Amino acid sequence: MNDMSTQANESLGDYVARARAWLDAMEPRFGHEARKGLTVDQDLALAREYQRLKSEAGYACITLPRALGGGGGSEIQKILFGQEEFKHDFPTTYFTVSQGMPIPMLLRYADKEIGQRLAPPAIRGETIWCQLFSEPSAGSDLAAVRTRATRDGDGWRIDGQKLWTTWAQYADYAIAVVRTDPTVPKHAGLTFFWLDMKSPGITVKPVRKLAGESEINEVFFDNVYVPDSQRMGDVGAGFRVAIETLMIERYSVADDACGGPTLNEFAKLAANSRINGRAAIDDGQVRRALAEAIVERQGLRSIHRRALSAIAEGKEPGPEGSIRKLRLARRRQAMGELAMDLMGAEGMLLEPEGTSTLDHVWSWMDVPGARIAGGTDEILRNTIAEKVLGLPQDYRPDKKVPFNQIG
Repeated sequence: MNDMSTQANESLGDYVARARAWLDAMEPRFGHEARKGLTVDQDLALAREYQRLKSEAGYACITLPRALGGGGGSEIQKILFGQEEFKHDFPTTYFTVSQGMPIPMLLRYADKEIGQRLAPPAIRGETIWCQLFSEPSAGSDLAAVRTRATRDGDGWRIDGQKLWTTWAQYADYAIAVVRTDPTVPKHAGLTFFWLDMKSPGITVKPVRKLAGESEINEVFFDNVYVPDSQRMGDVGAGFRVAIETLMIERYSVADDACGGPTLNEFAKLAANSRINGRAAIDDGQVRRALAEAIVERQGLRSIHRRALSAIAEGKEPGPEGSIRKLRLARRRQAMGELAMDLMGAEGMLLEPEGTSTLDHVWSWMDVPGARIAGGTDEILRNTIAEKVLGLPQDYRPDKKVPFNQIG
């Protein structure tokens, strides 16, 4: 096990070197080649083992305390480790939601005893959390959720439906925003809870995506009882907590490629592809696209690091995360399209065991989800316009109307 207390006297260069050595040692057991041919259940079992070792080594949830199973490190160490880990295609996707949004919010808003009991198993990969926000009629407009919670003694009864919930079929727990008062304007009538996904009345149905993956789900609630002790924040303050969660989600995109192949991978492809008998990397338009992507990446890195430093000081995440999330997803799609053009006819082939992190075609197929999850492009543009640039808000005729009077 690494002694993370030594990090105070360790240079960032030494930290990266140590992280690389550890990741290289994990590659034969958990890397892309080791995962080939595995079913989802087998891959998840492998992921749990990797996450356990990661926690023991101090590389899981690097900024959280060692007492919880985290790394006790800094935001910059978290960024650097994430950049190195991304190169290996390890099975981390099952825990991205858990450790990116629910656990930080649980530690911030739930009772201290609850956080200390539930966070360590999630950090070690023993439990999985999901995030229950979107609904069939409430995606981009989060304040329009209709899933209802009504008082029942010392708790609440929840009825309704959530949609696009990542890994809900494997989740042990969840965070959710539901409507507790339909008689007030829509933003004011929401409350935030954490839930046991094994509670009676919860039904999960996987949704099959275009390329065959089924990590997203529908979740149905039929008279599900939730104790009031599982409420996070005040009654009626759920929208503010949910927005804070989404801000964290936009900052949780740790890699510059937004889940797709890196710019280095694109450069390798361009070097090995031909345009008019010459290497594609020598083509002016290809070089321009690559240069623009690199310049943009450096600017977004600066925004990201400044924001994470503020978060580390205890400040709430700001709207600047919308800029990074918006641009990274769009850039990933543009580079995927260009990569497929360079591949020619091979760009029409979808490798059965490809992954979006390494395969340009899979990345292009999967990127629309990245432009929707955590806020659509349109919502992000509004956030940037209003919260960053200070422009007037869009006209919202239902802003002060009680939710049960909205047609």
